[in-house]
Amino acid sequence: MGPSNGLTRFTVWVSVLTVTVLFGWGAWQRRWIADDGLIVLRTVRNLLAGNGPVFNKGERVEANTSTLWTYLTYLGGWAGGGMRLEYVALTLSLVLSLVGVALAILGTARLYAPLLAGRAAVMVPAGMLVYIAIPPARDFATSGLENGLVLAYLGGLWLMMVKWAQAVRTPVTLDRRGGPHQPVDPRIVHAQRDQRDVLSRRFTVGLAFLAGLSVLIRPELALIGGGFLVMMLVAARGFMSRIWIVVAGGALPVLYQIFRMGYYGLLVPSTAIAKDASGSKWGQGFVYLQNMNSPYLIWIPAVLLIALGVAAYQARRGQWWVRQVAAPGYGWLARLVQNPTAVVVFMLVSGFVQGVYWIRQGGDFMHARVLLTPVFCMLLPISVVPLAAPDSAAFTPKKARLLTAATIGLFAGIAGWSVWVANSPGMAGDGTKVTYSGIVDERRFYAQATGVAHPLTAADYLNYPRMRAVLVAIDNTPDGALLLPSGNYDQWDVAPAIPPPPPIPHGYRGPHAVLFTNLGMLGMNLGLDVRIVDQIGLANPLAAHTARITDGRIGHDKNLFPDWMIADGPWLKRYPYIPRYIDQDWVAEAVEALKCPQTDAMLSAVRKPLSPRLFVSNMLHSYEFTTYRIDRVPRFELARCGLPMPKLDTPSYTGLPATGP
Repeated sequence: MGPSNGLTRFTVWVSVLTVTVLFGWGAWQRRWIADDGLIVLRTVRNLLAGNGPVFNKGERVEANTSTLWTYLTYLGGWAGGGMRLEYVALTLSLVLSLVGVALAILGTARLYAPLLAGRAAVMVPAGMLVYIAIPPARDFATSGLENGLVLAYLGGLWLMMVKWAQAVRTPVTLDRRGGPHQPVDPRIVHAQRDQRDVLSRRFTVGLAFLAGLSVLIRPELALIGGGFLVMMLVAARGFMSRIWIVVAGGALPVLYQIFRMGYYGLLVPSTAIAKDASGSKWGQGFVYLQNMNSPYLIWIPAVLLIALGVAAYQARRGQWWVRQVAAPGYGWLARLVQNPTAVVVFMLVSGFVQGVYWIRQGGDFMHARVLLTPVFCMLLPISVVPLAAPDSAAFTPKKARLLTAATIGLFAGIAGWSVWVANSPGMAGDGTKVTYSGIVDERRFYAQATGVAHPLTAADYLNYPRMRAVLVAIDNTPDGALLLPSGNYDQWDVAPAIPPPPPIPHGYRGPHAVLFTNLGMLGMNLGLDVRIVDQIGLANPLAAHTARITDGRIGHDKNLFPDWMIADGPWLKRYPYIPRYIDQDWVAEAVEALKCPQTDAMLSAVRKPLSPRLFVSNMLHSYEFTTYRIDRVPRFELARCGLPMPKLDTPSYTGLPATGP
């Protein structure tokens, strides 16, 4: 039930149009594809090539946090034919971002419609104006990451939640004596007689299905989707209604979880292992919060929005002739959860909990990115606010004028802040530097590092240090090699591949692997036959299972030594074939450490050819593999696993001789 007054409906659609145009224009001015967005596209390339949802062919690692975003991009790439995957991701990100803010406004307009009871009101996009003004919101409206999908999901869920909450209540017009002047919605009377839900089963199933998708969009969104499914179960009437909700909301997530456990051998995406999503870094989290608040003074619109909400509520307080009547036959608990106030409180609390989760986690290395979702959630109930003239029966003319002036002034303050912050330099000079906080303005960082104002394609990232050099290094090592980043931005260090036994076939080309942090730009500029690994564990199962470094850079706080990469592959492992900064004794110790039964089982789970037997085994051991950790120092790992030390070429240090130096 949307606004019934013509002016109100008109201003709702004006708000939708204004916000989407401003947001779309602002996002396009800051368009880009992040390196992490290119990581997703490497997986999509493997899907399109028939290698499965993996980052490296032959190694089942789930390198992307958002399952649904990966497969949505895959479908877009498949449907787009020869269209570049970067443009597919860019289009999907931007369109979904705009859809998200539009649905948010429509959902909130529907929320306020019964309270207006047909009165004329001007709907102003207060909350959404605040959101789109924040520069990182426009940065990540493209970026190739799942932020746009998150906005569309939350906006759509919010709209359907409001409809669900209003379904068992209807506005009833009362006369001056408080008697009913308007009958109750006949759907409610009919539903009471049949003892069934007011909403159709199709709507209920669709809403439950949408809520269940939360965990496939981002794991932490399960707090929102799962929480709302509980509300639906509490409010449902009858056993079969609850069965439908459970099946619709849980079937796809459960099926995918079974697939994840059997295919990847883990309970969560590999990114959650790499970043230890269950760990805590409260201090870094508050640094991240301050990093977002300082450039934009987020507390100012927060205060103004609260005041505007109170003023708007006061203006409609005099509507004594409108009451919300709940459907008969619903228990007190069902009426408690299935009402507009409950969904508003639920969304506000959900946003707050999401924010606390990310602060506990330590935030992220990308400026403001992970706090955008909590902000969006808490802005949903005030994404638009009705500005209506105070009821003359409840307010004196003077009070009415003061209230109207205050309301207009508050919205003007919000609009003024939005204009100021939309043109803010953000992190300013620190945005392109990795300082003690580890947080950067990722878009500006890559624009500066590549010399491209809008880095959109993998080719744009060839200007990034070492990128062109890696193509040259691979061409110069046809017999195969592991490439290690050197201190020189124009070259790579090489550990040659072990040559095959003679006779060497004509045209033989050996295996290649590259060790580097920036997986996305490498993954999209190199062939799928090149194995790309990182030291922080996003695509490297060995690095992912190391312990988190307490004071490491957030999001990069694992660091597996390159000695392990040489040990874990078909590379020559001794001097003079390996760089001198690599300790060949460490390599020898790492080779032995990889024989640890638990480590071997964990790696075999993702590297052996998948069979039904291995799938079941992975499922049974997925918890064990998820919680398994190794020591990144090979000698300590040998001790942890109870393995003997290998025979080393370098004599053990026994101290200075008795006669001195």
